[in-house]
Amino acid sequence: MSGILERSFKVLEYLAEHPEGCALSALASELEIPLSASHRLLTELIRCGYVRQDPRDGHYLLTIKLVSISLSFLSRSGIVDIAQPLLDQLASASGELVRLAVVDGDDLTFVAKAQGATRGLRYDPDMGLSVNLSCSAAGHAWLSTMSEDAATVLVAKKGLGTPQDYGPKAPTSIKGVMAFVKAAHQRGFSMINEVFAPGMTAMAAPVRGADGTAIGVVTIAGPLSRLTPQRMEALGPALLQTAEDVARASGASALFKKRA
Repeated sequence: MSGILERSFKVLEYLAEHPEGCALSALASELEIPLSASHRLLTELIRCGYVRQDPRDGHYLLTIKLVSISLSFLSRSGIVDIAQPLLDQLASASGELVRLAVVDGDDLTFVAKAQGATRGLRYDPDMGLSVNLSCSAAGHAWLSTMSEDAATVLVAKKGLGTPQDYGPKAPTSIKGVMAFVKAAHQRGFSMINEVFAPGMTAMAAPVRGADGTAIGVVTIAGPLSRLTPQRMEALGPALLQTAEDVARASGASALFKKRA
């Protein structure tokens, strides 16, 4: 049963990366699951309402059922309710995209955002995705709250990004990642420049629970042309204050309360 469950989640994760849908043969090949087994999994996921098959080309796609479950969970947890006004305030002050990610085991996942850019280029990547720890400001900020050994182990476990998939300055070694992490620890917040994506910068500060461990991360991200290193330094106090405010309000969220 555990093998079937693991394969089912792999199928769902694969389909989430292909919103346009994919053919049975492609899915089976990429996931290294036999065609017959892949077909049985997809048939069962269709029966349960998580997947549908496009009648035009036969490709398989996710339905919105998973999204509905996730949104329902976030609504009941109170995360967005307590964080949104604080994110809105920081977005207005910075004029850039502000997001909140929560710690979930060994992962960080963005759950709320506020867009402060009112003109020009707007940076607004997908929400609800796990954060790459080695190549993101959010990842560096979270890692900076851990011991050096713990952070190194987690980076090794999660793997490194590459400049081809991220920005031209993406670290390609654990030593390179830890240099960013150490700088974030000394500064109190992380800063990256063309690490996650070409021409983009970002900064992040950890949200700490009552016991001092990180329960989330607040980030500011935008184009290098506006969010320069000097601008990020100037926004540091506002970012840290927002992270502190979110931490103080976290007791109102059932999910944060369990992590505090």
